[in-house]
Amino acid sequence: MAEKITKTSQNLQNDNLEKLRKVFPNFVKDGQVDFDALKKFFTDEEILAGEEKYGLNWAGKSNAFKLIRTPATGTLTPQEKESKNFNETQNLFIEGDNLEVLKLLQKKYREQIKMIYIDPPYNTGKDFIYKDNFKENISDYYERSGQSENGIKLTTNLESNGRYHSDWLTMMYPRLFLARNLLKDDGVIFVSIDDNEVANLRLIMDEIFGEENFVGQLIWKNKKGGGNDARFIAIEHEYILMYAKSTDILEKLFHAYSEEYIQRYKNEDEKGKFFWDTFHRKTGKQYYPVICPDGTVLEKDDHGNPISWLRSEKRFKSDLEEGEIRIMKVSDAWSVQFKQRMPEGKKPRSLIYDFGTTSDGSNEIFELFKTHIFSNPKPTLLLRHLIDISTSEKDIILDFFAGSGTTAHAVMDLNAEDGGNRKWICVQIPEETAEDSEVRKAGYENIAQISRERIRRAGSAVAKAMADKEGDIGFKAFSLEKSNYRQWNELTEQDDAEKLKAQMKLFLEKPLVDGFEEKSVVYEILVKEGFDLNAGVQQEKNDDLQIWSVKDADKKMTASFAEKISKEQVEKLGLGENDIFVCLDSALDDTIKVNIMRNLIVKVI
Repeated sequence: MAEKITKTSQNLQNDNLEKLRKVFPNFVKDGQVDFDALKKFFTDEEILAGEEKYGLNWAGKSNAFKLIRTPATGTLTPQEKESKNFNETQNLFIEGDNLEVLKLLQKKYREQIKMIYIDPPYNTGKDFIYKDNFKENISDYYERSGQSENGIKLTTNLESNGRYHSDWLTMMYPRLFLARNLLKDDGVIFVSIDDNEVANLRLIMDEIFGEENFVGQLIWKNKKGGGNDARFIAIEHEYILMYAKSTDILEKLFHAYSEEYIQRYKNEDEKGKFFWDTFHRKTGKQYYPVICPDGTVLEKDDHGNPISWLRSEKRFKSDLEEGEIRIMKVSDAWSVQFKQRMPEGKKPRSLIYDFGTTSDGSNEIFELFKTHIFSNPKPTLLLRHLIDISTSEKDIILDFFAGSGTTAHAVMDLNAEDGGNRKWICVQIPEETAEDSEVRKAGYENIAQISRERIRRAGSAVAKAMADKEGDIGFKAFSLEKSNYRQWNELTEQDDAEKLKAQMKLFLEKPLVDGFEEKSVVYEILVKEGFDLNAGVQQEKNDDLQIWSVKDADKKMTASFAEKISKEQVEKLGLGENDIFVCLDSALDDTIKVNIMRNLIVKVI
């Protein structure tokens, strides 16, 4: 029989179980983990259990795991009118609940992202948090996630709430868990946070990423001046936690030096560029005599104090022999000099005080919109720094709390400067703006609209500033929508057998919702079958058969929504054995299915 099209996001529980089976087949029996076998395999000293187990626990942690396990049923629908250069760009902007979007991205983008940056809502007692509830039915979910006509329903997490920290952790945990899956093996994640949750965030990231993969806790000076209205201490900083997928294979991090700095490296030999620098240091602990070519011994300075050298005597002798050190007369005095080699770059510092402030971020928004349209955005200079030290020129950067769109702006800006071809994916829930706000008066009903418009304007500004360089300043816009597949309605005990039969018949005869759009269905298939969202999608006509053609690198899929399809029509498509043909289950009879499945992959809706 032909395989059914996947109707949900990837099932992470089954995937992880299969990974365990491959490594430890004796621990998986009848599709379940045999925990007794696991315990017997490890010694008592290696097993942590009960209340003495180290880690972070909170009310709602089990719900966080259920959220991870629950597959997404929605789809990503292209919004071409909201896009910029839809047919040329490789950048993606997705409007919707990032938890569901992250699930939908798993199949294609797993282990494809080099860097993730997120600036999640801080748990301040005022800002909203995402209200996840795994128990709700599908209609409740669409109402909550903004897929109904009444929009987003968000909640304020007040400090008086007994689950103040727990609710925030339950929101963050599944998103970070899913995000880790998307990172390449040498990928990194940066998370902005303040004092309210930095300790708890560190613990859940230790659990998800492994404390051995903690890279650093960066401290960003986000303000200049002011602060006298603070109750106790004027807080002038925020934190950025940095974790790697695996520090074992993470490459060294460097921040590029300025052109002005590297001009000093004027000399060059077979080992690279260098300049001659003095080997003498005013302060140090390396004391030993240095004999000059004329026999002069350099051991004390003119004041009778011992001379300290940069390196040990053993290293000095080795460097002298290899030509890395020279002893020459300068103004009738002997000078010991060494080759100061040009490093790969400057090591990033944990204190970030020269890469913009929130005021700089606000000014950038003001320059683009000529009005104060967004509160406390991160400056592009900060994001450019993080992207610069952690990515190369063809990497993908993800931000699933996109806010005003700073990450996308920073990527385009950096690409224009260094000629890179980095791509970005941004996700933003359509959080409503306040009804009486200046933002609403300016025509922006939600944050996603602001983010898209900021990216459009920023792209135009980047193109204008770098007119002699080419770069991708566009984006494909998508929105998280209801599935095009019919959803099963739970029947109560009072519902009769006739209603059950009617629903089953409807599922068999009309598996797609009434009034579906073919292109929307094609993109749902594309997402859930693991095709790139940048895959080429085109409607064509092959003789008398209307088809949709999807091309993604070496993968090819052809879909038709015709009610009846003949064997000859399929053969005329010229599909190969690795190509996928998608159609309605009722469009092909069983004989045709058997015949054409010998030469290609058939999947039915």
